[in-house]
Amino acid sequence: MHFRPLHDRVVVRRIEAEEKTSGGIIIPDTAKEKPQQGQVVAVGPGARDDAGKLVALDLKAGDRVLFGKWSGTEIKIDGEDLLIMKESDILGVLETEATLKKAA
Repeated sequence: MHFRPLHDRVVVRRIEAEEKTSGGIIIPDTAKEKPQQGQVVAVGPGARDDAGKLVALDLKAGDRVLFGKWSGTEIKIDGEDLLIMKESDILGVLETEATLKKAA
C-alpha cells in the first residue's frame, strides 16, 4: 500500500537506538527510551498560507530527522510501525559529512 500524507504532514520511520552504551554496557529493552531520530518516508504537498498559496515543505523522503519525544501519532501501515506528524513537530534535519560536502 502507498500512503500519501495531506497538507504539512510527514510520515517518519523511527531509527532504532544503539543497544550498548559507549562503555559497552548492554541496555535491556525495558530501560530503553523510544528513539527520537527517524527517516522521512513520505511528505505531504505543503500547507496553505493566509492568501491561499501553497507553501512547500522543507523536508523530502530520505531525510534523517530529529523530533520531540512525544511528537506525532503512531500508525501501522503494512505491519510497519510509523509516525505521522506535522512538519513543525520536527526539530531539525541531521546531515552527514557527505551531505555537507555536496552542498559546498
